[in-house]
Amino acid sequence: MRETSDVITLAGPFADRDRWSAEGWCSIERALGLIGTRSAMVLVREAFYGGRRFDELTRRAGITEAVAAKRLKQLVAGGVLRQVPYREAGSRTRHEYELTDRGRALFPLLVALMGWGDVLDDGPGGIELIHDGCGAPIEPHVRCTEGHEVPLTQTVARIARRSNND
Repeated sequence: MRETSDVITLAGPFADRDRWSAEGWCSIERALGLIGTRSAMVLVREAFYGGRRFDELTRRAGITEAVAAKRLKQLVAGGVLRQVPYREAGSRTRHEYELTDRGRALFPLLVALMGWGDVLDDGPGGIELIHDGCGAPIEPHVRCTEGHEVPLTQTVARIARRSNND
């Protein structure tokens, strides 16, 4: 039976939430395990803004070198960033960081978080993302694979069945 409140409808065996624990297999938990800290997300933000070198990422993110080193290691291990070697004359080889395809896939999340953060308080402004082609602001949208915009009230959650090839 569908409730009238604005929540996701639970279907099939998943509908009995007291019989199911999401711990250990929830996609949200897996994602937050990798990018769920402030320091990880501000490093990802700086990578989206073009930051590549350890010192600039650390400085721009406003975090300590120790925290940056730990988070960058996690982001590389998780496939969000990759290390690219470089060497300046007279110096040892170092590494820059660049977004991978998995990291670039975070772009809609970044757009959504920026928009959500804008409504939290009347701070000093913020950053506006616009489409270079027409100048219009960029917005995140939820769509199904058929291209329909899907509001919360038309969303159903069910247990995903994965094939043995996944």
